[in-house]
Amino acid sequence: MSGFVATAPTAPAQGEQDTIGNDGWFPDLSLAAVRDLVRIDGTVTDARLREAARNAMADINRRLAAFKAQHQAAGIERLADLPGAGTIDGESRYALIYRRAVCCLIKAELIERYRDFDATDSGLRRVADLEPAIDELRRSATWAVRDILGQPHVIAELI
Repeated sequence: MSGFVATAPTAPAQGEQDTIGNDGWFPDLSLAAVRDLVRIDGTVTDARLREAARNAMADINRRLAAFKAQHQAAGIERLADLPGAGTIDGESRYALIYRRAVCCLIKAELIERYRDFDATDSGLRRVADLEPAIDELRRSATWAVRDILGQPHVIAELI
C-alpha cells in the first residue's frame, strides 16, 4: 500500500474574490496569500477559507480595538502608519505581525473544524496529534497581538 495522498489543487481566487476588505485601519487580507502562508490546500473551499478569515479578522480586530481607538485619537489613520513601525520588504512591521496573528487563527480554526473524517483508530490518533498544533497556533496569534501592543509574551511575577 502506498503512502501517497493526493490533495485537491487550488484555483487561485482573483480580484475581489481574493481580497477580504478590512475596516480601513487594519489591512485587507488576500486569500491566496493566506493559502500560501499557512499551507492550506484545495480541500478547504474558498467559501470556508473566507469564513474562517473573516472570523479571525474580527477576533484580532476586537483584541486590538482599544489600541486602535487610542491611535486613531492621536490622528493615526492606519495600522501601517504607526510611528516607529519600520518596514520589512516594503511592508509595515505592524501589518506583517497583524497578518501573522490572523493567519494563525485561520489555520487553528480550520484544523479544529475540518478534521479528518476517518474514525478508525489511526484517524483518532491523527486528531490527537493535531491538538498541540491548534494550541501553538492560538499561542502564536496571542503573541502577535501582544507584539503589536508592545507587551511581553509572558506575564509572570516572582512570589
